[in-house]
Amino acid sequence: MSNHLKFFIDGAWVDPVIPVALDVIDPSTEEAYTQIALGSKADVDKAVAAAKTAFESFSQWPHSERLALLKRILEEYNNRYEDIAQAVSREMGAPIAFARDSQVAAGQGHLGATIAAMETYQFTERRGTTTVVKEPIGVCALITPWNWPLNQITCKVGPAIAAGCTMVLKPSEIAPISGIIFAEVMEAAGVPKGVFNMVSGTGPDVGQVMAGHPDVDMVSFTGSTRAGIIVAKTAADTVKRVAQELGGKSANIILDDADLSSAVSQGVTACFGNSGQSCDAPTRMLVPRAWHDEALSIAKVAAEKVTTGDPRSEGTDLGPVVSQIQFDKIQRLIEAGIAEGATLVTGGPGRPENLNRGYYIRPTIFGDVTNDMTIAREEIFGPVLSILPYDTEEQAVSIANDTLYGLAAYIQSGNIARARKVAARMRAGSVYINYPEWDLVAPFGGYKQSGNGREYADWGIHDFLEIKGIVGYGD
Repeated sequence: MSNHLKFFIDGAWVDPVIPVALDVIDPSTEEAYTQIALGSKADVDKAVAAAKTAFESFSQWPHSERLALLKRILEEYNNRYEDIAQAVSREMGAPIAFARDSQVAAGQGHLGATIAAMETYQFTERRGTTTVVKEPIGVCALITPWNWPLNQITCKVGPAIAAGCTMVLKPSEIAPISGIIFAEVMEAAGVPKGVFNMVSGTGPDVGQVMAGHPDVDMVSFTGSTRAGIIVAKTAADTVKRVAQELGGKSANIILDDADLSSAVSQGVTACFGNSGQSCDAPTRMLVPRAWHDEALSIAKVAAEKVTTGDPRSEGTDLGPVVSQIQFDKIQRLIEAGIAEGATLVTGGPGRPENLNRGYYIRPTIFGDVTNDMTIAREEIFGPVLSILPYDTEEQAVSIANDTLYGLAAYIQSGNIARARKVAARMRAGSVYINYPEWDLVAPFGGYKQSGNGREYADWGIHDFLEIKGIVGYGD
């Protein structure tokens, strides 16, 4: 029996206090394929109360028992792997191969990295006459987005469990089914009642209520900077900790000693991955001015090799973006790029050829972009790349840092020592040199309006802990 119209509270699937349903739209067809229940303050109150009660005992669980629980969660996650992949593909339009190999794999990877970190994590240490103790912060509100649903759920839930916290999860109402399946995973793993709770709903009706709830001790939020500001303001009245991973407008600096063809082609792929719906996507490509025209030609070829279409087809590279709202926003920004004088290299407004429905975007490259243009300032969240020419390395660094955001930066160079010197000047939480493999133990989070706090592995565990000093002699 489907749990789509239920919430998971205090170890059981329950009906909402006030029954309100929301259609879940398949972005490849623009049609509803199921419904979920929308929560209210009454549902949040029930979930928080369950988490508060459970915290008294769960916070005292030994390290070994929490570790064993995490391993059971990973085992059950793996048992539902294909179910989750199919849900992600349907709810957000991810190509099925990408859903399996990236979206669901990310959740698997985070659980594994948390387990590895937990095996050696030290929750106490001695400093002189003081014993420093790291204790669970309490009841946590976890608010996750639609663009990487399993990535964000697991890199919050896993560390919270490791720390000994209890929690209420609100997955995105736009792509909610993978979150419901994850709740089923938690149930199957034998998570004690009240430790993990899930309530679906909108930001104003559920997310903000969670953020302002007096019995919530911490909010971990991933989403837009606009929504993150609202969450932080709401949480401020009760002086709770707020960890945020927000928007980005990451620069990709191609230095004059890089392999231009490889650097540009890989940069297009990195920007377009997940249909451009990644907060750390390298959406501003900076190239030496003398190489600008050649870079546009290389980018055009790379973009036009991309296959956009049915996410259920194994040969599809890009599916649709997630919603009508996102589609309209991206169309507006593409039009702004044209109106403001950027060179449209390929793509542009409208859907790709032969696709007359679905929220599909034409893979788009702009050249001759300046950093004051709208497409260089705003987070587009679609398969749209802006290429900006620069004259000197100093100017490239200045352009890269000239943004409200600071989530990530990318540097391409044939000289690793030079690349590291440039990396040291980036005002960003992550800097990626020469398109490295994903590292699950690297800290992830941002500077400036890209947020605060860090996720992944032991970095994530740290954010869910309070620090206590017990001062005095003796063992």
